[in-house]
Amino acid sequence: MFALEWCEFCWAVRRFLKHMGVRFRSVDLDAVAMQKSGLGGEIRKELLARTGQPTIPQIFVGGVHVGGAVDVLAKHDSGELEPLLRAAGVVPAGKTELVGRSYLPKWLAARPAA
Repeated sequence: MFALEWCEFCWAVRRFLKHMGVRFRSVDLDAVAMQKSGLGGEIRKELLARTGQPTIPQIFVGGVHVGGAVDVLAKHDSGELEPLLRAAGVVPAGKTELVGRSYLPKWLAARPAA
């Protein structure tokens, strides 16, 4: 997961994955070390070039891009996320019956789904 330390969408995905019992690695592009060297900005440029999506977080499962926070939580709610995880050798150790959309920031979760 490529994320930002201060981003509420990143917080949502981290909480969701922790509750599911999914181990993950978060590369925080706004971390002091990343900003000091300029690496965070360079990675963001590369992510945009590879995914076509300027938003953060961007999540990969087994090296395959699955999207941002809304995408990942929607994939869970539609039943698509767990098979992707299992195909990558990741077996959730926590609750899998979670409602992904409920993890979104409340101001967004209150809006009707598109």
